[in-house]
Amino acid sequence: MRKLIVDCDGTPETLKNIRRAGWDGVFFSYNDTEALQKTAADTKRENLKIQSVHAPYTGIWRLWEDAGEGGIEELNEQIACIRATAGIGVNLVILHAIIGMERNTPTELGVEQFGKIVRAAKDAGVRLALENTEGEPYLAALMQAYGDDPTVGFCIDTGHELCYNHAQDMIGKYGKKKVFGTHLNDNMGVTGKSITWLDDAHMLPFDGIADWNGIAARLKRAEFQGDLTFELIQGNRPERHTNDRYVSLSQLEFYTLAHEHAMRFAKMME
Repeated sequence: MRKLIVDCDGTPETLKNIRRAGWDGVFFSYNDTEALQKTAADTKRENLKIQSVHAPYTGIWRLWEDAGEGGIEELNEQIACIRATAGIGVNLVILHAIIGMERNTPTELGVEQFGKIVRAAKDAGVRLALENTEGEPYLAALMQAYGDDPTVGFCIDTGHELCYNHAQDMIGKYGKKKVFGTHLNDNMGVTGKSITWLDDAHMLPFDGIADWNGIAARLKRAEFQGDLTFELIQGNRPERHTNDRYVSLSQLEFYTLAHEHAMRFAKMME
């Protein structure tokens, strides 16, 4: 069976609970190089695999819109993340193309800036997996520009596919033999008149409305052979109740339940 990976805040107690719950490894986000090195050391002490590092994304829009100091600062942070990831012996960075529901117009500036990130990743021996989020035109522009580069691939977020991408087949669209990683999670789809991050509940698989048989079949068609990575949230989004069933659980209980759901999906991938 494939290794089962779950997202993590990187604290020692969380890492212990993830190991106790039966997971094989984790991924976590980059904040700075020193913090990443500490988290990596803590993770290795728990004998957990580090599957990937998630790049910063709150300022990623600056690569597309800011030709000045802000864009340069963002570019430097992304490259620092790549180099720090290589420094801890991990060869995969997950990258958002954009942030912001209101943004739908890619620019040549952004494509050029991401090209510098691709070159930095190639130099560091790190692969980049572009994740489907809101603002699909940005992902499309980058995959058109760099999708043939062996350094660049796709990370399917099944929850984003359901609530941000109108439930279209993003694996078939961007991941043909190029799926580098997964962010497996569930939600209730688009629940209102407009797309909102509040619908991105990151529930456990099988607790929402995603078609998990279909997801497994599509990953197999894409010839995905990697670890199964889950990105899950125990709490609720503001004024939402999709995750109520998890809130009363201890952290260990939550990760244990999540592992049971992950095992169920892993068997579907055999």
